[in-house]
Amino acid sequence: MKRITTLCVLLLLQFMVVKKAFSDDGEVKDCFETLNRVTFAFNMGLDKVIFKPVSKGYRKLPSPIRTGTSNALNNLSNLITVPNNILQGDFRSAANNSARFLINSTLGIVGIFDPANSFGFEKGEKEDFGQTLGVMGVGEGCYLVLPVLGPSTVRDTVGSLISMNGGDVWYNVTVRDDEEYVKEFKESDYWVSRATGGVDFRAKNLEAFDSIEKNSVDLYATVRSLYLQDRKKKIDNSTGKTEAMDDGDWDTLENQ
Repeated sequence: MKRITTLCVLLLLQFMVVKKAFSDDGEVKDCFETLNRVTFAFNMGLDKVIFKPVSKGYRKLPSPIRTGTSNALNNLSNLITVPNNILQGDFRSAANNSARFLINSTLGIVGIFDPANSFGFEKGEKEDFGQTLGVMGVGEGCYLVLPVLGPSTVRDTVGSLISMNGGDVWYNVTVRDDEEYVKEFKESDYWVSRATGGVDFRAKNLEAFDSIEKNSVDLYATVRSLYLQDRKKKIDNSTGKTEAMDDGDWDTLENQ
């Protein structure tokens, strides 16, 4: 599996080098629009049949359970954020996020609680390998819609593959025979975390997505625009709002 993933990464990187990905006005090209729209329709069908109903059920869970789940997912995301902080040269954030992970993984019971915030280590922005490639000057490549995973670009797809195959980055701290050790985080664990995070995100934004869907003349184009704006904002570390969104963040479409 790792060999296949490595090959995919190399092929996508080659594509990014040889393919002109921008239109004359600097916008990211939608080179695969026909296929993207088909995939988008497929994803919307899955959302209506699976993700939206599951998210509604998740919303009915007691608030402490939902908050704990969200905290644990945020804590786990530091295993991707910290290496990318370092790769981007942001050592202050790397130190802060490392401290948050260590404190919350222990005192916070694997991240269910957030005592690190009380110690002055505040939650920062998530970083991923797609953002790091952008900071390094790698172009977006063409816009892509991935099955189940949703909007992306060639560059962000490469970043996702690195995260999925990052056995030297994803680790899981467990306890066996009263001795703490570190073992490689399995690929299945990565997908479970992505799926759980997707449900958590969808549940927080049920009304916001319904509003976007109701008010958009072309929902596909609206989602594409929001995604590309938000990715650019994150790579630039901008605090400005994303157009057509009230709170300016793709990760939190409405206040929690």
